[in-house]
Amino acid sequence: MSTKGKVVGIVANLVTIEVDGPVGQNEICYIDLKNVKLMAEVIKITGNIASVQVFESTRGLYVGCDVEFTGRMLEVTLGPGMLSRNYDGLQNDLDKLTGVFLQRGEYSFPLNEEKKWHFTPSAKAGDQVKAADWLGEVTEGWIPHKIMVPFSYKGVGTLKSVVAEGDYTISDTIAVVVNENGEEQELTMTMRWPVKVEVQGFTEKPRPFKVLETGVRTIDTLNPITEGGTGFIPGPFGCGKTVLQHAISKNAEADLIIVVACGERANEVVEIFTEFPELEDPRSGRKLMERTIIICNTSNMPVAAREASVYTGMTIAEYYRMMGLKVLLLADSTSRWAQALREMSNRMEELPGPDAFPMDLSAIVANYYSRSGFVYLNNGETGSITFVGTVSPAGGNLKEPVTESTKKAARCFYALEQNRADSKRYPAIDPIDSYSKYLEYDEVIEYFDDKVEKGWVDKILLLKDMLLRGKETRDQINILGDDGVPIEYHIIFNKAEVIDFCILQQDAFDKVDASTSLTRQQYMVNLILGICNSSYDFDNFEEVNTYFKKVINLIKQMNYQEFQCDGFNTMEQDLHALLKERQLAEFGESERVLDEKRED
Repeated sequence: MSTKGKVVGIVANLVTIEVDGPVGQNEICYIDLKNVKLMAEVIKITGNIASVQVFESTRGLYVGCDVEFTGRMLEVTLGPGMLSRNYDGLQNDLDKLTGVFLQRGEYSFPLNEEKKWHFTPSAKAGDQVKAADWLGEVTEGWIPHKIMVPFSYKGVGTLKSVVAEGDYTISDTIAVVVNENGEEQELTMTMRWPVKVEVQGFTEKPRPFKVLETGVRTIDTLNPITEGGTGFIPGPFGCGKTVLQHAISKNAEADLIIVVACGERANEVVEIFTEFPELEDPRSGRKLMERTIIICNTSNMPVAAREASVYTGMTIAEYYRMMGLKVLLLADSTSRWAQALREMSNRMEELPGPDAFPMDLSAIVANYYSRSGFVYLNNGETGSITFVGTVSPAGGNLKEPVTESTKKAARCFYALEQNRADSKRYPAIDPIDSYSKYLEYDEVIEYFDDKVEKGWVDKILLLKDMLLRGKETRDQINILGDDGVPIEYHIIFNKAEVIDFCILQQDAFDKVDASTSLTRQQYMVNLILGICNSSYDFDNFEEVNTYFKKVINLIKQMNYQEFQCDGFNTMEQDLHALLKERQLAEFGESERVLDEKRED
């Protein structure tokens, strides 16, 4: 018999309920408001009083409303047919809901129960199976969607039967498994899983080591992220977070993209809904939406729904990871999720931390980020979830609690800078403040040595050092004036500008420059390091600035050409001719030549 209760207190969407039986943490209940069922989740239990957060508007709710508890946690339904869908945080299919506004108490089933899928079995009767083992597959779009033993299955079972190849709906029985006690369980193409519990059906979760190519040079070259890695993008409004996410979505080496809009403004969410279906997928030549799932919660929806949305997105990502797929999960923005946590914490009168956020904010963020990663499955295949979140710090303050907590959890930090955005240096990722801790991993260094070239990480660190020296000399020039510093300062500054304009800046709307392969990035780094490691002969700072502007212009024009095409090769020859006009010597000879010049 299910536990029941009565509403005894209401503070916005925090409702206290007096219960007549046992309830569990994170259990789902339904509050009956004049025959409209409002879904809520238990977040605190004190004796016979349960505090719940309601996922709907509580307008009109009154003390004395009946409540019924389900005995289940907040769950998602997992199965074929989720690709190209638009869900809210509770996995309601937004395309099925009626009207412009979501109606209270209106919930929809997230999958198509009538569609038939062509199932091809890979397991057979008599096989020993456990949770997350593959039974067969159906084709979802162009992705092989594995049908698995439910993640909740306990122990090892024996398949009694598996259906023959054919067309079935998601509710048809496709296999029967017998557990160790001789009990039979019918399996369909779907399963349910609580969103706040990590899926554990894999054998090993090592440190990520394979670099995920995103096609964005400032990421791949300077601060690479790994397949199964974590990163976050903080930045104020107008710095290009959305365009950068679109660029990563289109060009990253991922099989599947999940976009979570948690607490975004309505106009930003509309932009996702209208632009994503129009984006061309460079990998397949089809629409990017065909391998994308959007989970949406706007900022005017109840705060509890924001929290649900981020966990729903991660759980769906874990489901596809168990199929051996590379999943890219993008959340925009986790700041609004943290604000929802703060709001609920304040309503429950918990002891506040910095800026009134919960005391355990760092632990909550770290626990969520830890669910991503690279895994080895039961059958030896690999899967991964690469998670990139955006943070919207108030006033661009990168010292606020959400940014600081995320820094502790994420391995990559891509700081968007207002000054770079204002000067149209896109992507506006600050090369000095940003970092990738994966460059410290021995596995990643070995991967680069093997896949790119020996000593690649050393070259990346050298580029960063040159950018830092360029920033220092720019500050000196700004303070003392062009004539107040040696010519060498202008040369150092302009070498840093070559790196900035030719590697860091990229045109996301150009067909060629929008994405750069790692092979081409290797060529560009070696080319520009050759330029920066050379010494030059100039008489005054005006010659320095004019000369390097010509160099930058030629390389930027090369960036718009197909790699090693005729036009590219012609520009490359022009560049080498230009370089020879002023170069004293290549790197290695420069110090000797300079010494000889001083003696003369």
